Amino acid sequence: MDLEKALAISAAGMSAQGVRLRVIAENLANTQTTGAAPGADPYRRKTVTFANEMNRELGTETVAVQSIDPDRSDLPLRYDPSHPAADANGYVKMPNVNSFVEIMDMRDAQRSYEANLNVMASTRSMLSRTIEMLK
Repeated sequence: MDLEKALAISAAGMSAQGVRLRVIAENLANTQTTGAAPGADPYRRKTVTFANEMNRELGTETVAVQSIDPDRSDLPLRYDPSHPAADANGYVKMPNVNSFVEIMDMRDAQRSYEANLNVMASTRSMLSRTIEMLK
């Protein structure tokens, strides 16, 4: 039944966006996490990559998390000679997490999650009405 496919597709989308929201929360929680020793690397931002996945039971493609990878962009330096992780010049490697980017990604993931939730609610409503009509 096509309504069952719609529910499965929406559930897969919600699951993928849920993973994305958890990764974003982890990134935001570590915006100030530096290394413990001089020259040690701080927390690196993580990114989520999605991929299409064939669901053979339903005969349709759904979205799935392909990978969660560290962002290899440059680590910013902050001058703080009193910090335990400061190098010989007094610079500390900071995480490459930009809270503004994370907030924008979070809003995008939230909207996608809500869209899938709305599709699921509409589909369930249609299923309920169909069952009522069959009674």
